[in-house]
Amino acid sequence: MLYWILVLLIIAGVASLLGFRGVAGLSAGIARILIFIVLVVLLISLLTGLLVVA
Repeated sequence: MLYWILVLLIIAGVASLLGFRGVAGLSAGIARILIFIVLVVLLISLLTGLLVVA
């Protein structure tokens, strides 16, 4: 999933440099959602890992 975040951020950067604001905004928005999902999954896995150890 981190691969897709990087790809979308690169697409957003190139699109914004070329003036395609709609594509850049959409790519950045999808990347932002994926980053949020990754952070939530990371937090849940850390919490469950701590609960199993304790």
